[in-house]
Amino acid sequence: MARVFVYGTFTDPDRVASVLDRYDLGATATLRGLHRVEGRYPTLAPGGETTGRLLETPEIGRLDAYEGVESGLYVRVTVPLSTGGSAECYVGDPESLGADAAWPGTGPFEKRVRSYLEEEAVTIGRNE
Repeated sequence: MARVFVYGTFTDPDRVASVLDRYDLGATATLRGLHRVEGRYPTLAPGGETTGRLLETPEIGRLDAYEGVESGLYVRVTVPLSTGGSAECYVGDPESLGADAAWPGTGPFEKRVRSYLEEEAVTIGRNE
């Protein structure tokens, strides 16, 4: 079972049900260290925080396909939970999404996102 932090259309139960057969859309949570940026679809950028929800599903492959991971539209990264464990999170390429966001560093988008997450204290905390 994969745990995924969602912050866009997947915070809506009807939207989740249109893509996944098996899921639990659980508690609200806050992603600290990244903020939401609007584009063609929402994405994340360094700094700030974002409110979303924790989704649990065994169908992570269906989410990867929906988010365009194979084509590079979004990358899936693992973010630690403040209470232990981790959750997956999708970060969209701002250039492909027409979003006003910049990631530090050089090289491919995925490399810059992963480097930032390794260097900064990005975490997800449940909102109880």
